[in-house]
Amino acid sequence: MAEFRRKKKKVCQMCAGKPVDYKNVEVIKKYVSADRGKILPRRITGTCARHQRHVANEVKKARFMALIPFVK
Repeated sequence: MAEFRRKKKKVCQMCAGKPVDYKNVEVIKKYVSADRGKILPRRITGTCARHQRHVANEVKKARFMALIPFVK
């Protein structure tokens, strides 16, 4: 019989008290893919729906201010 392992549920980093700001490029890069510069989905980053919308807005602000590139 195959043994199934359950993955531990990821905890939202912003709910844990680590805010995301568009000026903090090192934190923003964790939410953007390395090869194409796309915003990573919730299932990969582990953020809740509310904070994923916040992350998306902060990434867009950082792109507009030219802190991170639109594409790599």
